[in-house]
Amino acid sequence: MDNLFGELRLGHLRLTPLGARRRTKVTASQAAAEYTGRWGWAVAVGDPADSATAPTRCPCGTTRCAAPGLHPVPGGEGATRTAGAEGSVLFPTGRAFDVLDVPEQAGLQALVRLERMGTQVGPVLAAPTGRLQFLVAAGTARRLPDLLYRMGWDDAALDLTCHGEGSYVAAPPTVLGALGPVRWLRRPTRDNAGCPPEARLLLGTLAYACHRGRERTAEPAWLAS
Repeated sequence: MDNLFGELRLGHLRLTPLGARRRTKVTASQAAAEYTGRWGWAVAVGDPADSATAPTRCPCGTTRCAAPGLHPVPGGEGATRTAGAEGSVLFPTGRAFDVLDVPEQAGLQALVRLERMGTQVGPVLAAPTGRLQFLVAAGTARRLPDLLYRMGWDDAALDLTCHGEGSYVAAPPTVLGALGPVRWLRRPTRDNAGCPPEARLLLGTLAYACHRGRERTAEPAWLAS
């Protein structure tokens, strides 16, 4: 798999070790240039996250912010300067795509099932916060409640979020403080970068995996094992 930013192992899904195919480290400015020039995606850039503290809370107040402390917030300084070598690169969601955000384990299980079914999955990000982020068609965040209702998941307490218009997602090679870098689990390609999948194709499987993950967490330890 052609992976510009190095690869990682998540569960049984293995990606090539960092540097195996490209010896030079990709800078934020190089990554931003690829995203805009090759894929036509809008990006926002800024300073690195503070490495002394893990960025778990964001001034924007969003519980599941995917770019904590890095993106423009009302009344604050925006991340809109030129990207330096160690800077952050952000995707403003709601333009070329929205992003479905789920726990890592549930996302991995759903990804295996989707690929076995032959479902075309778009690019997938792996965040060091223990989340997987699936790029889907723009407008999904606005339609998410209705989609979940139609699929029968509207009453379920799912750890599933959608980042849409007005939100930001940290992109590789952004490092989220002491937690580590954001990486691609499934890279963008010519086939999916300009046309991410409709959320309805992935949402049922993702919701089921999130629901099962929550059930297992609630089970007594002797029963879960």
